[in-house]
Amino acid sequence: MSERREPSAPASLFGLVQPYAGDPILSLFEAFGADPRPDKINLGIGVYTDDQGRIPVLQSVLSAYERIGFGPQPYLPMEGHEGYRSAVRGLVFGHDHPAVEDDRVATIQTIGGTGALSVAADFLARHCPDRMVYVSDPGWDNHHGLFQRAGLRTTSYPYWSEERHAIAFERMKETLAQANDGSIVVIQPVCHNPTGADLSLEQEEELTAVLLQKRHLVVFDMAYQGFGVGVSEDAGFVRRFAAKSQCLIANSFSKNFSLYGQRCGGLSIVCGDTDEARRTLGQLKLVVRRSYSSPPATGGHLVAEILNAPVLREQWEAEVAGMRRRMQAMRSQLADAIEGLHDGFDTQFLREQRGMFSYTGLSAERVRQTRERDGVYLVENGRICVAGLTDGNITAVAKCLARLHSA
Repeated sequence: MSERREPSAPASLFGLVQPYAGDPILSLFEAFGADPRPDKINLGIGVYTDDQGRIPVLQSVLSAYERIGFGPQPYLPMEGHEGYRSAVRGLVFGHDHPAVEDDRVATIQTIGGTGALSVAADFLARHCPDRMVYVSDPGWDNHHGLFQRAGLRTTSYPYWSEERHAIAFERMKETLAQANDGSIVVIQPVCHNPTGADLSLEQEEELTAVLLQKRHLVVFDMAYQGFGVGVSEDAGFVRRFAAKSQCLIANSFSKNFSLYGQRCGGLSIVCGDTDEARRTLGQLKLVVRRSYSSPPATGGHLVAEILNAPVLREQWEAEVAGMRRRMQAMRSQLADAIEGLHDGFDTQFLREQRGMFSYTGLSAERVRQTRERDGVYLVENGRICVAGLTDGNITAVAKCLARLHSA
């Protein structure tokens, strides 16, 4: 009789842990850093840089830092700096918005926009369970990951038409109209990542009608306020929708304050009444306490100082306008340069898109070619970070794209 053997256990307690393939964008940044070519061009990661390829330090931020003067700081409350939270509500909604005036918005300071979405996902998984989450396709991959990590199921709605180089609005609207009532829908209201294509006012109104009829719960991810048309204008979709329905809004100050390392974000939930907002804030604090406990202090103080001081606020808005104009100029220059090299390349979509990104629709294989042959780094889905273009590299990028179009 043969001896029975038990399956052998792994040599280590964590021996069966699977390798992590890496985040597609952050891994691309690591590959760029390891590339020894001096003329390489990074158009992958979503960071705004000036014409010298440097992350700018805004003068308004320096002025706020000088005003505040930092020494040892205690922990912030779980919900964050009160002046910051008030400033977030004012920036996102405007101070005369009915939801703000009625005191039915629960707002917390978060660890960047990603942290805001993470808290939102945890909150919704507990209080609105078993709902499908709809995310745009193409979109930001982490949307799926954040909501799935919280235990929610995700799927996609069409957003982009490769054939027309435009938003696939009818298919988008049809998909959300056919979704189960009360689904969760994640919408980027301005400077869509990765396409740079935003809904028109008429499309927003049509989509809002569908969302309200289906009683969908909307999560707005507004990471680029001020990079589209203007600081107030870019919040228009959010403000109009929040005047009609409850919703969640995640916002970020990484890009428009150039505070990437400070991790400044916010989450606001529009509630039914003041008491509901108070209870919702309490549950958000509970989520925070059970994850990171309290947000970073330095960035919160800086943002609060700038947004609550009229002189600094005006200076900051002017600096944001300068960044916005530079990105618009880079789009036009890239389109002009491509047309000068290849008259069969329709570049109108580049001119019409806005914000930090443009969507080329290049295949993963073509993107690999740009990286290996030309040292031009794009995200695998073909997204270009327009903010990474400079007067010094735009000709090389245009030649690279024109060559691919001719192949």
